[in-house]
Amino acid sequence: MSAPNDAPVVEREKREEARAEAARRREQRTRRAAERRANATTATRRWVLDLAAAALLVAVPIAGFWPTFGGPAYLPAAVGGALVGLAVAAFAARLRWGVLEQAGLVVLAYFLLGPALAVPQTTILGVIPTLESWIQLGTGIVTSWKQLLTTFAPVPASEQFLIVPFLLSLVAATLTAGFGLRLRHAAWALLPAAAYLATQIALGTSQPAIPVVEGIVFAVVAVAWLALREAWAPSSAAVSLGSADGGADAAKSGSARRALLGSGVIAIAVIAGVVTSGFAAPASPRYVLRDVVIPPFDVREYASPLQSFRSLVRDHPDDTLFTVTGLPEGARVRLATMDAYSGTVYNVSDEGAGSSSAFVPMRDTMPPTVEGAEASVRVEIGELDGVWMPEVGSVTSVRFDGDRADDLRRSAHYNAATYTAVVTAALQEGDAYDLDVVVPSVPSDKALEGVGFAPVRLPKQQGVPKEFAEIASDAAAEASTPIEQVRALQEMLSTEGFFSHGLEGQPLSRAGHGAERITTLLGSEQMVGDDEQYAVAMALLARELGIPARVVLGFYPDEDRVDEPVFEADGENVHAWVEVAFDGVGWVPFDPTPPEDQVPSDQETKPRADPKPQVLQPPPPQQEPVDLPPTIPDEREPEEGDDGIGAIIWAIVSITTATIGILALLASPFIVIGALKAARRRKRRNAERAADRISGGWDELVDRAVDYGTPVRVGATRQEDAHVVRTALEEPAVTTLADRADAQVFGPTEPTQQDVDEFWRQVEEIVGTMGSRTTFWRRVRARLSLRSLLAGTRFALARPFAAARASAASSSRRSRTAAEPRTPSEPAETA
Repeated sequence: MSAPNDAPVVEREKREEARAEAARRREQRTRRAAERRANATTATRRWVLDLAAAALLVAVPIAGFWPTFGGPAYLPAAVGGALVGLAVAAFAARLRWGVLEQAGLVVLAYFLLGPALAVPQTTILGVIPTLESWIQLGTGIVTSWKQLLTTFAPVPASEQFLIVPFLLSLVAATLTAGFGLRLRHAAWALLPAAAYLATQIALGTSQPAIPVVEGIVFAVVAVAWLALREAWAPSSAAVSLGSADGGADAAKSGSARRALLGSGVIAIAVIAGVVTSGFAAPASPRYVLRDVVIPPFDVREYASPLQSFRSLVRDHPDDTLFTVTGLPEGARVRLATMDAYSGTVYNVSDEGAGSSSAFVPMRDTMPPTVEGAEASVRVEIGELDGVWMPEVGSVTSVRFDGDRADDLRRSAHYNAATYTAVVTAALQEGDAYDLDVVVPSVPSDKALEGVGFAPVRLPKQQGVPKEFAEIASDAAAEASTPIEQVRALQEMLSTEGFFSHGLEGQPLSRAGHGAERITTLLGSEQMVGDDEQYAVAMALLARELGIPARVVLGFYPDEDRVDEPVFEADGENVHAWVEVAFDGVGWVPFDPTPPEDQVPSDQETKPRADPKPQVLQPPPPQQEPVDLPPTIPDEREPEEGDDGIGAIIWAIVSITTATIGILALLASPFIVIGALKAARRRKRRNAERAADRISGGWDELVDRAVDYGTPVRVGATRQEDAHVVRTALEEPAVTTLADRADAQVFGPTEPTQQDVDEFWRQVEEIVGTMGSRTTFWRRVRARLSLRSLLAGTRFALARPFAAARASAASSSRRSRTAAEPRTPSEPAETA
């Protein structure tokens, strides 16, 4: 029995234990509160870090757009899109929204804030969107990329050009920040930022802004982000549980070590980037899409404008084709420049950049390509129609007027190498535009003494008679300098020839400038023709001597009308002349046509006494008025009271266009897959040899089976393929088709077209049977499958489990079935 005095001791011990327990609980509560505060601080730091890193990563490709736009005019659109994307990502992450909700918020931000940032020229006061704003944003999702790539850099901050940096920054910032805020591993967030950088490089110029700095900044930010994220991650190391201070010290020590390690990685990355850039920096400009993309407009689709020379003279002698106000003295109005001869017609060439067919979309302002006097002229279109724009000198800016100003501005293309312009919308009466131009001065012969010809690239002339070289050599035999050679050819034609359009009451002069017509001109006792024949003749003779020459069609006033303030162009003052390129000077005009009062004494053009043998040339084309592309038909004029209905229709059209554009953008990968498969099938069906078309049919069947999951082995024989396909898809007809393919491919005779058609019919029948035995979604997945496209490459997809199981089952059945012995050509299959 305990002593009575033991009770106070027990009570005291209990009280001490209770106090100790209470102290432990207070300590635990304090530690948990500290952990919660630390976690909250860490979470806040991580949010700030993730958003700041995403902003810096996206800023790198934004800076890369500087050379494309030639200045900071694009920054409000690009930076604004990035800030909106960061806000969308932070808002969606805070509310824990899913992908669909976040995508919807991006689309909403695009159409609400895009008008003020990307297409401010269509808004009211630069902020309030209009229907035109939404139409341009909707269509720009698809068309702005093409416009940016097919326009000379620097690109103006107008039209739909700003949609590209705005849209890219918006999407890239949303994805980069969203991945960083939501995913445990921040490395995934580098993918959209890197994709944005790669896209910007592809859409940029061959002369980047600061490529080394961009690469270093991107690498440093990426490595620093990953290192800090790792340093701030909760430590998983084992720490002492006996002391809270010891655990905290261990955690701090681990964080310090990770931070130190991350700093070392950053330093190594920076040093490696700087050292590598010194050796790996390209010595030549990089290649971008802008250098290889084909402009959407191809002027070669239209007939040569020189073919319409005689029709302009004959049909519009007194009609005002167009008027030019402010034409400088001595300047000429250029319509078209041609540098390729086919033996039948002089036309624009197919020589790529710098040639007469290299047209690009015209901008409001363009840098001048020549030196000379600046001038401002106004052109008003009268009876002239077609796609060729009358212009003067080298155009530096253009402003269209009239009801069709927008159509003309959007369809205008310019060739800086030939100083010519076209509008695909076609000119009509009433169209007008103002031009700021630079008119080059024409140097004198004395200034050209000792100046050689420019080393320009011109297409090789086709169909030129051999005797033209001898005629050119005889004409320039006494010339000792380049300018003397050109003048000798010009004077031979202008002094020895006679002028006639061949119209009623004039000496006979056939139209056209084919080889036969020019041969007749140069081989006659009396050369009779007009500008069309003489300009072509001089250009052909000059090219035979290696002189860079081209033909120009245009207008200029008569000598007695040069002082008039307004030049009225008609069929009487249409001309063709020759331009020759001199080194350091440029293209100099020459007129080989005889004066109009220099007419032949005898209207019959007799051949020379000792004509040179002539090569038979194709007959000249009929000189009917050239069929220019049809003009765009006028839309129905709105009736009274239709304004409201028209606005509703336009709203529906704009919304529908935007929806279709977004859906097309989302479906583009699947469209590409379908297009690749269709192109592959077409190539196989249209192979050059009939046997290859049979083999292609069999390959098409096997690829369709692979897309359905059949485990066909790469490099197997047709019999082996047939066995696998027959077993997996229960298609016994495949074996018979394989035998037929082997017989026709390796047979002694080439298959006929009937054999090919029948073989492909059976292939399509078997493929159709494959699809009919499965579900609709299985057929869709097979259509979009990449297995057949990637088969045999390093990216080949692994066999699906069901296909492998079917292969194993078929092997087991063959081992148990004696009725189907394995032929020597069939390999033993394993599960």
